[in-house]
Amino acid sequence: MKPEELLYAPTHEWVFVDEAEGVATIGISAFAVEQLTDLVYIELPDVGTQVTAGESFGEIESVKAVSDLYSPVTGKIIAVNNDLVDALETFSSDPYGAGWVAKVKIQDKSSLTKLLDHSAYAAQCAEEG
Repeated sequence: MKPEELLYAPTHEWVFVDEAEGVATIGISAFAVEQLTDLVYIELPDVGTQVTAGESFGEIESVKAVSDLYSPVTGKIIAVNNDLVDALETFSSDPYGAGWVAKVKIQDKSSLTKLLDHSAYAAQCAEEG
């Protein structure tokens, strides 16, 4: 996936929306990975879990911090990327492809209107430095 074609939450999660399926693929941005640095653990949600836009659905831990993963959309988890548990380096090598975290069947499309496009997200990252 190309970063320019994704939507972003202000909390640094990216979203790819498959309009035909009504499914959002969620990951964390390359900026977030750089800020976290050395990743040591991820807690993934369970398939079937209901998630709400803006609420935590998991955690990612680095040597310097534990950060919540926030769902950018409201819906039901239909898949998680269990490969990440033993291969956290995937976030650094392919954050917008193999580094996806979860797939959510969207139940409320209004949450998509609160997400940022690539240029607005890039501006936010520049401010955060």
